[in-house]
Amino acid sequence: MKKTLLITSFGLFFLTLSSFSVHKFYVSLYQVNYAPEKKMLQITSRIFVDDLEEAISKKHQKKINLGSEKETDQDMIFFKKYFTEKLSIKINGQPKAINFLSKEMDGDVLICYFNIKDIQKIKTLEVYNAVITESNSEQQNIMHFSILGVKNTLLFTESSSKGSISH
Repeated sequence: MKKTLLITSFGLFFLTLSSFSVHKFYVSLYQVNYAPEKKMLQITSRIFVDDLEEAISKKHQKKINLGSEKETDQDMIFFKKYFTEKLSIKINGQPKAINFLSKEMDGDVLICYFNIKDIQKIKTLEVYNAVITESNSEQQNIMHFSILGVKNTLLFTESSSKGSISH
């Protein structure tokens, strides 16, 4: 009886360990809200900081640190330049400047806040999002949009870095 109980316990233990193998997800989430009273598009991104650091480090061939006491002014310059190159939005066919506001850490996730000002009306949005996807083929960027009560979602991957929505 003890032998059967021991074998069963060992089997369940092994099954438990093997069914919960470590799997890394390469996903970033973006929330884009239009605030008509402020004539502004508000953008919040949630990105795993290690994936972002790796992508920026590869591009600039220099180790960078974000969201920690090791972060330097040069790291922030690389960060802002990277986002300028990898994320762009056209509103009604016109390219718009994306303004970086701030960032904060939440565990291993870097939360970044951006905005686009002076938006009177939105008919079309064209988005280019290649953040991390060009350096990691498994990366997916999911953008949720809320514009005048209408919700849309776009998915960006290595093979699909452009998307658009119309209102």
